[in-house]
Amino acid sequence: MAATIESSYSPAPPPVPAAKKVKHEMELFGDVRIDNYYWLRDDSRSSPEVLSYLQAENAYTDFIMSGTKHLEDQIYADTRGRIKEDDISAPVRRGAYYYYKRTLAGKEYVQHCRRLVSPVEALPSVYDTMPTGPDAPQEHVILDENTKAQEHTYYSIGAFKVSPNNKLVAYAEDTKGDEIYTVYIIDAETRTPVGKPLVRITSDLEWAGNEALLYITMDEVLRPDKVWLHKLGTDQSSDSCLYHEKDDMFSLGLQASESKQFLFVESGSKNTGFIFYLDVSKPEGGLTVLTPRLDGIDTSASHRGNHFYIKRRSNEYFNSEVLACPLDNVSTMTVLIPHRESVKIQKIQLFSDHLVVHERENGLPKVTVYRLPAVGEPLTSLQGGQTIDFLDPVYTVDPSESQFSSSILRFSYSSLRTPRSVYDYDMRTGISVLKNIETVLGDFDASKYITERKWANASDGTQIPLSIVYRKDLVKLDGSDPLLLYGYGSYEICIDPSFKASRLSLLDRGFIFAIAHIRGGGEMGRQWYENGKLLKKRNTFTDFIACAEYLIEMKFCSKEKLCIQGGSAGGLLIGAVLNMRPDLFKAAVTRVPFVDVVTTMLDPSIPLTTSEWEEWGDPRKEEFYFYMKSYSPVDNIKAQNYPKILVTAGLNDPRVMYSEPAKFVAKLRDMKMDDNVLLFKCELGAGHFSKSGR
Repeated sequence: MAATIESSYSPAPPPVPAAKKVKHEMELFGDVRIDNYYWLRDDSRSSPEVLSYLQAENAYTDFIMSGTKHLEDQIYADTRGRIKEDDISAPVRRGAYYYYKRTLAGKEYVQHCRRLVSPVEALPSVYDTMPTGPDAPQEHVILDENTKAQEHTYYSIGAFKVSPNNKLVAYAEDTKGDEIYTVYIIDAETRTPVGKPLVRITSDLEWAGNEALLYITMDEVLRPDKVWLHKLGTDQSSDSCLYHEKDDMFSLGLQASESKQFLFVESGSKNTGFIFYLDVSKPEGGLTVLTPRLDGIDTSASHRGNHFYIKRRSNEYFNSEVLACPLDNVSTMTVLIPHRESVKIQKIQLFSDHLVVHERENGLPKVTVYRLPAVGEPLTSLQGGQTIDFLDPVYTVDPSESQFSSSILRFSYSSLRTPRSVYDYDMRTGISVLKNIETVLGDFDASKYITERKWANASDGTQIPLSIVYRKDLVKLDGSDPLLLYGYGSYEICIDPSFKASRLSLLDRGFIFAIAHIRGGGEMGRQWYENGKLLKKRNTFTDFIACAEYLIEMKFCSKEKLCIQGGSAGGLLIGAVLNMRPDLFKAAVTRVPFVDVVTTMLDPSIPLTTSEWEEWGDPRKEEFYFYMKSYSPVDNIKAQNYPKILVTAGLNDPRVMYSEPAKFVAKLRDMKMDDNVLLFKCELGAGHFSKSGR
C-alpha cells in the first residue's frame, strides 16, 4: 500500500499547506505551554481564514492521492461489488406487524417498512418467516430516507420509534452531523405529520403510551440535562420538564422496559448512575426514584411482573450483580446473580418467563439464559443458567429486539470471518434458527480466512488479548506480510471482533488485520477499564506498543509492514504512540482524533468536557495536569522522524472539535524531521461519524 502511494507522486506537487503561527501562551502550575495554532479553533465554523486553511489541506490531500485514483476506484468497486444493494433486514415482530428496513439498488439510505402478520393470532415461533409472495399482505413504506435526504448533504435518522398501538411513528433527524435532532411524528399508515416537530433534542426518545412522548434536551455545551413530557397535539413550548440534572458531571439517558410498562430515566457520570421510573399508564404522575444517587454505585433497570430488576456495580462489586426489588418496596433488594471477579455482567434482558444475562469472560462475550419463577412466586437466587455455545475462537454477540411475551431470544452474531447473522433462539428448547445473514456477493468463502486469539505481554506483565484474521492462502507468516493493527482503549468500550465486508479488500490483498484489546476498554471486565484511565492512562498506549512488538516478534509483520489505525479516543491512542515510538510503524491513520487533551479538558465551554473529567482526570488539579501533559499528542510532538500519516476530521463534529486534528497536523508539519507524507482531510459537511449514507 505504501509503495503504491510513493510511486504516484507528481514531480511538482503543490506547496505543502503551512498554517501561520500566532503565539498563544497558556500557564498553569508554573508551567507554560505555547500553542501557535490556537487560532484554528473557530466555534462558529465560519472564519474565512480557517476555512481557507482547511480547504488548502483538502486540496493538497486530493492532489497527493490523485495518483492512487485507479486503486481507490478498484477498492470501491470491490466493496460495492460485495454488497447486495437490494436487501431487507431480519423482520421484527411487534404486535400485528413485521417491521424491517429495506435497501434499494443504487440508493444511499434505507426505507422503513412493515407488513401485517398473517394470521395475527399465531404465536411467535423460531420458525416464523415473513410472507413476501403475491398473496402476502402488502408491504407498506412508512419512511423513505432517500426522499428525505435529497435536500441535504448530510442525513441521519437517530431514532425510529413506533407507538404501542402501531398507529404513529416518531423519528429523530440530523441534517448536519452535529447530533442535534429534530423529531417528527407521523401517521404510520398515511405518513401525514401529527403536530409540529420537536426541535433541538437528543436521539433519546420513547413513547409514554400512545399519546405522549418522553425526550431529552441538551444544555449549551450539548450535555443531555433535561427530560420532558410531550403530549400529542400540544406545542413544544408547553411541554413539562420532569427532571433537570444540574450537576455538569452527569448526563441523562432514557430506556423503555422490555415489558413497555415503565420508562427509566438514567442520570449518570462515568462512575455513578441512578434511576427514576415513569409508569406509562399514568405519565402525568411524573418520575419516581428507583435507585438513589450514591457515589461510585452505577445502576440500570428493567421490569417484569411485580418486580424491578437492577444491574448494580460498585467499587466492591466491580463486575456487577443482578438484584430484584418489589414494585411497592424498592428499597428491599434480593441478590439474584452475585458478583464474580472473573465474569462481568454487561446487560440483562427480561422476558415474561426468562432472564437473559449478557456477560464477558476471558475477553469474550457470553449469553446465559435463566428460567424465572411465575409472577407472584418468590424470587430467590437463580440456579442453572443455560449458556449458548458459539463456534469461532473470537467473535461478537449483540442483543437484538425481542418480544417480551415470547420465549424467543433474538441476537446477532459475527466474527472476523463470519458475516453478521441474526438468530432466533428458543429459550425453552435450546433450538437456534438463523433468520438473516449479511449477504456478501462475489467469491467470498469464509473458510479461506483464519481467525485467532493471541496474547501479548505488556510492560508490567499483563496479558493483552489480540484478535487476528488473515487469508490462509495468501499470508506467509514470515514477517513479510503487511498488517493493520486497530485499537481504541477508552470508556470501557469493547472493540469486539466483528465482520466488515469492506475489510476483505485488505485481506484479499494479503494484509493481516488485528485488534489490540488494550486496557481502558472493557473487554476483560471492569478492572481492565479502571487500569487504563485517569492516572493509569499510559497503560493504554504501552499495551498497544506491546501488541505491535509481539506481532513483529511472532513474524506476523515487520516494522516496514506495520500500519496502525484508530478513531476519536482511539485517535488519541494513535497520536500518543506515534510520539512515543514513531520508529515502530510504517503508516498511521487517525480519524477524528482527540489529540489536544490538556487544552480541551481545561475548557468547560467545549461540549462533553466536564463529564469527561472522571475518564481522563481534571487538569485543574496539578497531578492530573502534568500526567495528561505527559501523553497529550499535541503537547508531545518532537523534532523527530514520523511514519506516513493520514488524519481526518469533521467540521461539525460535536465530540472532537475539528481544530484538534487541525492543530496536530499543523504542528507536525512544522516539527517533524522526515519527508514522509502527512495528509489531512476535513469533511466540511459532516460530523464525528463522517459522511452519511452507505
